[in-house]
Amino acid sequence: MENKHFGSDFDDFLKEEGIQEEVTAAAIERVIALQLAETIKKRHITKTEMATRMRTSRAVVRRVYEED
Repeated sequence: MENKHFGSDFDDFLKEEGIQEEVTAAAIERVIALQLAETIKKRHITKTEMATRMRTSRAVVRRVYEED
């Protein structure tokens, strides 16, 4: 059986499956969540303080943070 994806890259596969935008968005959200968690831990601040600094609600920070 011949592999139709042989020689192609992962982006080609995602495009072919019609899920490239969805996968890219999920990857970006994951990176942001990891960076947020790292910053909170590194600076020893609360989610409430991070929300204040970001000028958003604690709920938004919690939602992003907990995706990690």
